[in-house]
Amino acid sequence: MEIRMAADPDLIAGELDARLAASDGALAASFPGERGTRQPVHTVYVPGDRYDGGTVASWGRLAREALERHTRTPEAFGEVTGVARELAVDAYPRVLAKLSREPIEDLRIDFEDGYGARPDGEEDAAVIAAARTLAAAVRDGSAPPWHGIRFKSLEAATRRRGVRTLCLFVEELHAGGGLGDGFVVTLPKVTSVDQVEAMVVACERLEAALGLAEGTLRFEIQVETPQSILGPDGTVLVARMLHAANGRCSGLHYGTYDYSASCGIAAAYQSMEHPAADHAKSVMQVAAAGTGVFLSDGSTNVLPVGDEHRVHAAWRLHARLVRRSLERGFYQGWDLHPAQLPTRYLATYVFYRDGMTDALTRLSAYLGGGDSGYLDEPATAAALAAFVLRGVECGGVGAEEVERVPSLELAGLAALARRRPVGEAAGG
Repeated sequence: MEIRMAADPDLIAGELDARLAASDGALAASFPGERGTRQPVHTVYVPGDRYDGGTVASWGRLAREALERHTRTPEAFGEVTGVARELAVDAYPRVLAKLSREPIEDLRIDFEDGYGARPDGEEDAAVIAAARTLAAAVRDGSAPPWHGIRFKSLEAATRRRGVRTLCLFVEELHAGGGLGDGFVVTLPKVTSVDQVEAMVVACERLEAALGLAEGTLRFEIQVETPQSILGPDGTVLVARMLHAANGRCSGLHYGTYDYSASCGIAAAYQSMEHPAADHAKSVMQVAAAGTGVFLSDGSTNVLPVGDEHRVHAAWRLHARLVRRSLERGFYQGWDLHPAQLPTRYLATYVFYRDGMTDALTRLSAYLGGGDSGYLDEPATAAALAAFVLRGVECGGVGAEEVERVPSLELAGLAALARRRPVGEAAGG
């Protein structure tokens, strides 16, 4: 049937294309979408002078020993952590396997608060030793998939020391053949967009000096100050910081205690779940949406040490906080002690395994037809696929558990979620 129209839609659309070309380009550049790669479930912080070739294996061993000492069975671990008995029993073998195979997913060798102020010669020696050790671990395949350093901030008082540590570490790591896709540095205590722009300059100069490809060096921005969230002009500075990084920002990490203290919150009430923390993280989440920048929650400083009662209380708190973060879309957090690894992986695995049946049923109905009881739209289907892939990538769910469901395979889910297939390079 011929349709006659007074207006020419193609002509109008062409005019609109011309009018919106600059806007379309800016949107694509500023909000490219999800990065499409695996995200670590945590970042482990180790003081720079305590890192050695046995650190990763030692953390796994100490985590398993804590389990053996303070709980005797999977059922007991579930009871201690507040996880339903059947879910704890189901996830427990995977937790043990993870602690043996890959206890740390993302390692940050800390030359900031975890290291403190030392004489220059002492810090130089620690930086060189740590870089050479990490390079050897990267070469022999024993390094965590993600690894890097946190150096002192670009505030005036610590700027020169921080830049020296950054340059010295990267040069040594590169010389040792250890500078790869998994390397990332953490920029702490950011208080201005200017500091992010300065960090970009530092990366450019270091790349040029070492003959590295442009964009090799990436960094995370730590949101530890109220100035990161709200600038003096009332604007959301964390959003501007993200875009000032010129594509080098890989993550936004919330710093629980520096941020809380800066807001005047008493020490006893400083927590990942304080309303001030939730506000900051909600702003971070909105700022990062569509940019491909990963989000990380902070840490709890209530460590599972001391007598059994204290260990159990700390485990229960940590497991609850990890689950809380996951439910709010923060798929990564900080761990500060080996005995936090069991609850990190238990809570993470239970989160994915508990929701997997529903996610697979909905995806199967969406892709193959059928009734799941939900009318899922494309954006929700992509989120469901991303949920499944995250569960597989961290070890909480087996690929075979997914692919036994009719019409589902990992490659198809990766395409639906606009992600790389499971198993491709971690750093991305």
